[in-house]
Amino acid sequence: QVQLVESGGGLVQPGGSLRLSCAASGSTFSINFMGWYRQAPGKQRELVAAITSGGSTNYVDSVKDRFTISRNNAKTMMYLQMNSLKPEDTAVYYCNARGKLLGTPTWDSWGQGTQVTVSS
Repeated sequence: QVQLVESGGGLVQPGGSLRLSCAASGSTFSINFMGWYRQAPGKQRELVAAITSGGSTNYVDSVKDRFTISRNNAKTMMYLQMNSLKPEDTAVYYCNARGKLLGTPTWDSWGQGTQVTVSS
């Protein structure tokens, strides 16, 4: 299994930028998916951006061309660069990773979350 710790959240004005980081430790070699989710008050958690073991990326429409997901080759760090932030981006952002070790069920790990608030 893998342990995840997010950092980098905070308060930013509309139009500003933030970079979230997710540090992964443990069996990172078994990761085959990493992603960033967010949950705003009163709303369901949604997948914002994802990156596969092959490096393919996907984004929810509302953040395309504004957010960029990346990670290092060792899969020990993942990032979310957020530009042109809007008030509707305000949420708790969670780091997620999934993978599988030979002979064991697929595992699914979450970070503790980091608050992003976009407000003037």
